[in-house]
Amino acid sequence: MLGEVVSRSQQVIALCRLHHVRRLALFGSATGDSFDPATSDLDFLVEFDALSPADHADCYFGLLHGLEDLFGRPVDLLERAPIRNPYLLEAIGESEVTLYEAA
Repeated sequence: MLGEVVSRSQQVIALCRLHHVRRLALFGSATGDSFDPATSDLDFLVEFDALSPADHADCYFGLLHGLEDLFGRPVDLLERAPIRNPYLLEAIGESEVTLYEAA
């Protein structure tokens, strides 16, 4: 699945710019061999620019729906800042592939 995501990198970059993303990464089964096209979702880790709460919500849900539309499957969109569980952060880091990073 990673190849399919990478092949659509221009659309992903456009979504990131539109929704004020600072950094976007793919992680989980889509970056390895355990992805099941019939049942797996896509897991993304996102960091946004500093935004007002209303703009943040608009950007979060706009990006979420944009990614779901682009890939035609459910998306789990996690934000890095609120994650406090070190084991979860470690597990994400083991499979994380950066797709976009603002200059």
